[in-house]
Amino acid sequence: MQEKLAEIRKNAKEKIGSVIDLQGLNELKVKFLGKKGELTEILRSMGTISAEERPKFGSLVNEVRNEIEEAIKTAEENLKEKELEQKLEKEKIDITLPSTKIKRGSKHPLNRVIEEIEDLFVSMGYDVVAGPELETDEFCFERLNLPYGHPARDMQDSFYITDTLLLRTQTSAVQARVMLANEEKTPIRMICTGKTYRREDDATHSHQFNQVEGLVIDKKEKNVSLADLKGTLEVLVKKLLGENLQLRFRPSYFPFTEPSYEVDVTCFKCGGKGCPLCKKTGWIEVLGAGIVHPNVLKLNGYDPEKYSGFAFGTGLDRLAMFKYAIPDMRLLYTNDIRFLSQFDRKDEA
Repeated sequence: MQEKLAEIRKNAKEKIGSVIDLQGLNELKVKFLGKKGELTEILRSMGTISAEERPKFGSLVNEVRNEIEEAIKTAEENLKEKELEQKLEKEKIDITLPSTKIKRGSKHPLNRVIEEIEDLFVSMGYDVVAGPELETDEFCFERLNLPYGHPARDMQDSFYITDTLLLRTQTSAVQARVMLANEEKTPIRMICTGKTYRREDDATHSHQFNQVEGLVIDKKEKNVSLADLKGTLEVLVKKLLGENLQLRFRPSYFPFTEPSYEVDVTCFKCGGKGCPLCKKTGWIEVLGAGIVHPNVLKLNGYDPEKYSGFAFGTGLDRLAMFKYAIPDMRLLYTNDIRFLSQFDRKDEA
């Protein structure tokens, strides 16, 4: 038995020392140490040895097993290290070569304009408020002085989900929610930015676009006036589109303001001289505004004899196009990396 054990020890060390890969090493491990391996067979035959010799022989078998296991462990470490060296040599990278540049975009122009507007109004003491995109007919129309059957509803052909729920056609709905929630009737200075939806059938409009709405309400003795509105809009337009621009107010009609105005700015391309962009007028329309209609105040819990204010709203897509000279609105929604990668450089200029 001892001679056979010595032979197993010798053969195992020789074969383990000459093995060339991990698969061969694993086969040797099974051959010598597995359930049907040579050492296991010797242990099973211990019944033929006298009881006095068994402890000594068992100790000798364990000693051989430990030696073989240690030899296998050492060989495995050496083979893995050799395999890694071969892999590194085969896949060697020349770090002196220039790296492959990964194409990247930049922050979306709409997000840039939204953040710039929000930062500006926060610095002026306004709150930034959000509201639901799935809105009720009550807040989208009725509380803004647009009762059922009002002809001005036709200007905002809508996506109705049910008889009373629709995708909001304007962020003005948030103004009504803010007024109702302000039970203590503290002064309101807020803006809301977000998506709005209208069914459009022509090539110059999109069914989804972004708006920013602003609302200021205070007690009448604070004298919130058209002059305050004009000053606020001048700050907005000049900060966003250029310090040299001038504003022009034209009388208009909106159901939720009275008086109402369309606000134009001098064409930032020709400086007011007249060009194809401004259709030779020297002016470009950018937003609508006005003094909050008494009916809107009343419908949302305010006494028009005690409170007054102003409101304004504009399309963010339009402002982004003006700010960055984007010729086609569709570029804002295609996510073409060639288009989006330009805007870091534009803001740095």
